[in-house]
Amino acid sequence: MSAWEQRKLGNELLFLRNNTLSRADLNGVQGDALDVHYGDVLVKYGAVLNVAETALPRITKSGQPGKTLGDPLNDGDIIMSDTAEDETAGKCSELCEIRDRTVYSGLHTIPCRPRRKYASGFLGHYLNAPVFHNQLIPLMQGIKVISLSKTSLSEANLVVPSIREQEKISATFSRLDTLITLHQRKHNNTYTE
Repeated sequence: MSAWEQRKLGNELLFLRNNTLSRADLNGVQGDALDVHYGDVLVKYGAVLNVAETALPRITKSGQPGKTLGDPLNDGDIIMSDTAEDETAGKCSELCEIRDRTVYSGLHTIPCRPRRKYASGFLGHYLNAPVFHNQLIPLMQGIKVISLSKTSLSEANLVVPSIREQEKISATFSRLDTLITLHQRKHNNTYTE
């Protein structure tokens, strides 16, 4: 087993540009580009967001003129919510299975791209784990709405194992996520019948 390395988030992840489109600029049917909104990161999406299996909001054509859409995202990119009404600010999702889709990071998010190779799913799980998230709590600002800045996030520490260990960790948490989803569906079906 190799030693885990301590790294600064700002050295490991490149901050990308998000857009400022409101929910009114999004819809479920029309538009070629997809948008990941911070509210969905906080409530709907897990540590890993499979774009091929998720109905993401689409960017309404009328919402685009005069507004920047930000940087298009790739598999492995992270979308972090920069605001919330509680300490869930900083919750994130790692994107996978984008394929030929165009995906942007939406309002109140901080999109990030790894500067080096990480195992698929590892960062999504790690950045949501208490060992990482708890260090963000003292960095949060605000009273009614709590927010995080790129500057404060860049100083947060990551403790990173080898790629092989990352793959094992990611696979374990992915299996747990699947098991939880299956049990949740079973539970929901039991109480809706």
